Order: sequence, then C-alpha cells, then structure tokens
Amino acid sequence: MDDMTSSVSIITVSFADEEENMLSGGMEEIDVHGMTVDEAVKAVIKKVNSASGSVYRIKVIHGYHGGTRIKEAIEDEFAYNRVPKVKRVAGGSNPGITELILREF
Repeated sequence: MDDMTSSVSIITVSFADEEENMLSGGMEEIDVHGMTVDEAVKAVIKKVNSASGSVYRIKVIHGYHGGTRIKEAIEDEFAYNRVPKVKRVAGGSNPGITELILREF
C-alpha cells in the first residue's frame, strides 16, 4: 500500500475584515459625535465633496439620544436632490446612523 499524504487547509473568514475591506472601497463613514449641528453638517458636506468616484455610500454616525438634531439636519441638507452627488438618504443599521447613498450598488 502506498502512503498517501493529504493536507487540509482551513480558511477562516472574518466578517470584520470583510466589512473593513468594503469600507475601504465603496463605503466610507464619518463620526460626528460631539459636534454641534453646524459642525456636523459642514463635516459631512466636506466628506461628500471629497468622496472618490468609487464611493457609493457614506455612513454618518451621529448617535441616537444627542444625535437626533444632527440626523434631522443631515436629512434636511441632503434630501430632495439639494446636493446632486447624494441620490438619497437612508436609515442606517440602527437609529444612530444615517446613510447617504451616492449611487446604487
């Protein structure tokens, strides 16, 4: 009988790594915790204007309790095609996040 050797490769998939790769490509985020409403809106406008063509979504992290005024200001600023680069505004994965859709993925 011949000795057969076999090797087994184990591949570990980490969703955190996958999310990080996605964020570094077509998705960006900005955390506006602790900013005033005006500071937050200006920071988000700057982020939108500096986004490369490969970015299709910007996740704005504003928080839930203290961030509701920021959320409303962001929705007002980017709704109704006021900023041509932003196609639509969507709710995030929780109430403390708002997503700006630059193009459909």
